[in-house]
Amino acid sequence: MSNTMKCRQYNSNEIETITQVFTQTFTDSEGENEGKAVGKLAYDLLTATAPTELLCFVAEDDSSESDADSTIVGAIIFTPLSFDDETKAYLLSPVAVSTQVQKCGIGQQLINFGLQALKDQGIEFAVTYGDPDYYSKVGFGKISVEQVPAPFELSFSHGWLAQSLTGGQVKVTSGKSSCVEALAHPEYW
Repeated sequence: MSNTMKCRQYNSNEIETITQVFTQTFTDSEGENEGKAVGKLAYDLLTATAPTELLCFVAEDDSSESDADSTIVGAIIFTPLSFDDETKAYLLSPVAVSTQVQKCGIGQQLINFGLQALKDQGIEFAVTYGDPDYYSKVGFGKISVEQVPAPFELSFSHGWLAQSLTGGQVKVTSGKSSCVEALAHPEYW
């Protein structure tokens, strides 16, 4: 099945579909409230972030013959994490893969696809805030807020993770960071 997976940049006419993937996936795994919250976050990110700053990629099952029948089964959103220095970093959040196709490597494929796109743009590192066991599979490692300040106080600091995209060290000289407006709410952290 994974050989029929195609990763690509999203189209703006797919926002509703992508929102639904996030809502359904998180509803299935974390319950309805979490599903609604993550769905809303994805929608807000996709509609309120400047197109020049937003990177969203989808995984599509195109095992059917026509393009019209291809189904988005996963999505990932990257937005800038800004510092007082010149560091170029992006935050990976959120990511979702439809429940029925989880454990097939689609999430990892999507993350690697997105990270390659960031590398191609000269981004120095990617940061995420999530399950260390999962993200370590795609090269993320634990960092401290001293190395890379978080925009808000973290509720579980062991989930603050980063990956260099240049082979260098993940470190900033800035004492604070900021994220895009849609993520700028303490409850997401």
